Amino acid sequence: MTVLLTPVPRKHDARMGCMANGASSITQQRANASRAAPWAPACTCFRLKSRPAPPPMALPSLPHPSSTMTLLCGALAFLVAAALGVRADDPYRYFTWTVTYGPISPLGAPQQGILIDGQFPGPRLDCVTNDNIIINVINQIDEPLLLTWNGIKQRKNSWQDGVLGTNCPIPPKGNFTYKFQTKDQIGTFTYFPSTGLQRAAGGFGALNVYSRPRIPVPYAPPAGDFSLLVGDWYRTSHKALQQTLDSGGPLPFPDGLLINGAEKTSSFAGDQGKTYLFRVSNVGLMTSINFRIQSHKMKLVEVEGSHTLQNDYDSLDVHVGQSLSVLVTLDQVPRDYYIVASTRFTRKVLVATGVLHYSNSNSGLAGPVPEGPGKAGFHWSMLQARTFRWNLTASAARPNPQGSYHYGNITRTRSIDLANSAAVISGKQRYAVNGVSFVVPDTPLKLADNFNITGVFTWDTIPIPPSTAPAVPGTPVLRFNLHDFIEVIFHNAENTTQTWHLDGHDFWVVGYGSGKWAPELRKRYNLIDAITRHTVQVYPDGWSAILVSLDNQGTWNLRSAMWARQYTGQQFYIRVWTSEKSYSNEYDIPHNALFCGKATGLHA
Repeated sequence: MTVLLTPVPRKHDARMGCMANGASSITQQRANASRAAPWAPACTCFRLKSRPAPPPMALPSLPHPSSTMTLLCGALAFLVAAALGVRADDPYRYFTWTVTYGPISPLGAPQQGILIDGQFPGPRLDCVTNDNIIINVINQIDEPLLLTWNGIKQRKNSWQDGVLGTNCPIPPKGNFTYKFQTKDQIGTFTYFPSTGLQRAAGGFGALNVYSRPRIPVPYAPPAGDFSLLVGDWYRTSHKALQQTLDSGGPLPFPDGLLINGAEKTSSFAGDQGKTYLFRVSNVGLMTSINFRIQSHKMKLVEVEGSHTLQNDYDSLDVHVGQSLSVLVTLDQVPRDYYIVASTRFTRKVLVATGVLHYSNSNSGLAGPVPEGPGKAGFHWSMLQARTFRWNLTASAARPNPQGSYHYGNITRTRSIDLANSAAVISGKQRYAVNGVSFVVPDTPLKLADNFNITGVFTWDTIPIPPSTAPAVPGTPVLRFNLHDFIEVIFHNAENTTQTWHLDGHDFWVVGYGSGKWAPELRKRYNLIDAITRHTVQVYPDGWSAILVSLDNQGTWNLRSAMWARQYTGQQFYIRVWTSEKSYSNEYDIPHNALFCGKATGLHA
């Protein structure tokens, strides 16, 4: 299957009322689209189709609003924008996504998958810094559903984060309209279902945020832009996998590895001599992967919103939940070349392959599938990770250079140690943070905090430093002040690589190490050009240290990105708060918020 991007026309949705009818005219769309980087496609959803060559990108048509509706929507939009600080030139993008079950065969045998608008993986969502995204999600599966926007900071707006600590799930046959802004962000991200083990059945997709043209990226515009969603996969249904965890058992080893929903058939076409951007994301459940392209160097240019020093690599490790972007120049003899992903640090190595096709070639694949790092293990991977450095002179989402933020000179307000562990609680396998295994309540923590509902969670009940006592269940929320600047040291005494994700923020990864962390190791921190990202790996019997500026008020999930561990307790929430009530700090509960648990019957 050759992966080409074909625009899907947007549909008018009367249920979205003012928002859908207030869509901009074709002239306005073109004006908005001109704000994107020159190579960026129009902000829309895309379907995967098999065609010999990509058609030109075309802007989809939108219905013209009536004059009355235009006036009403314009007045409303002005008032809302004024209240929330939204700039008038920040476009609004409208989508309606329908989530269903459907037949898929990613490993050859048919199974039931979770589709978005009939697609697996889901539609690619491309947008520009500061775009306002309005997505009406219609749930047509038989389970409650939430989508989370992995890496989107949701500035002042944890109400839109799409996790069970902040949102009631969308009931079957129900819908919910997400409204969020890609505020001050660029980069490669993803979205996926956060409820249960649904991401093991699909529902995930690429989410790319392009730079505004007045803020140049630190490389020439590529000739094309590909998203590669790589991850481990099970033939077993997500419901059966979830039942395994609910009964206290561990997940088995995955059955295969996929690239864009296929084990061997994904193909990417380009012209000899041109350079293309490949965005690679690990959307799997449990295994790190190594990515490589036969006979081609990969120039790393971006990691989860950070422009990086542009080093060349033969292969790159990408851990669960992480994303990165590389430039690849088609500078070899015209033919087909293997694109390869393989699991890392596993006894059995799973492999998925795709094809890089030169458009002026009729020659097929040749030679063996290129091998990865092989026996080069955790130390090799850690050394590679240390070469990921911030490009200090490049601008990211704002005009000022990344290096103008001297994070190494900021005084820490607090330091916390977090240790993951496996535990047996009430005869069942669970996972814990500092001896507390998180239990998801029926009432979202954010709703309970907002309406002063008691008995849902407890404040600050995670032992710091980590406790050596037997693990216990709990629903803790750790409190911080807005604008705290904190150090977090992740400790991993287990024999598997861990990955940790923080919603609502990115953070500087200032150090990795083996053995136990000690205060004198701060002398080895990278306080000059550490990259910022939203997900960090922690190697076995090792530690990773991050610095975080808690500049985003709200309730945020700090979790294992390895979804079985997250589901069985390796997570908790933080509340970033100030007593000053202001829209400049946090938005109010949205008018369309869903209510459940102890909040049933309340309203925004």
